[in-house]
Amino acid sequence: MASSAPHLTCLARQAASRSSVARRNFSTTRLVRQEAAPNVGSPPVPKKPVGGIRGGVIGFLFGFSLASSFAAYRLLDEYKQASAALQTSVQELQRSTEQISAHIRRIEAVEKDLKALSESAATHDDLSRVRAEVKKIYDGLHIEFLDLRSFVWGIQQDVHALAKKDSTTVKV
Repeated sequence: MASSAPHLTCLARQAASRSSVARRNFSTTRLVRQEAAPNVGSPPVPKKPVGGIRGGVIGFLFGFSLASSFAAYRLLDEYKQASAALQTSVQELQRSTEQISAHIRRIEAVEKDLKALSESAATHDDLSRVRAEVKKIYDGLHIEFLDLRSFVWGIQQDVHALAKKDSTTVKV
């Protein structure tokens, strides 16, 4: 190993001397540096770098417009949903209003019939008067019935009396 160390140092020196020669380019010679460069055309205009502030403003505006458009889309979607829900509730309200109107018409018809019946129906005073008249008629009929019964009884007594007298002969 001791003999290989001096050999390595020698190789390293040779490589270093070669690299210094290899590093020297044609463009770095004195003649080339002193010569004027040929005019090939106008040099390209260097791009102006986007500054931090200008880039921040542009990014902010882009982000704000993107967020605004997304918010507008969501708002429009929610508006459509709310509008559809409102339309549905209005239709349900209209149906229930029609049903209530039909019920009210039926109630009014029943009230009209009830009023007509109440006008044609007898009141308590009318019933009292009719009851009194019926009682008078009944009492009168009862008296006539009793009179007729007594008359029939009298005829029956006369027929029995005649039957006892003339029990042997009946003349017709």
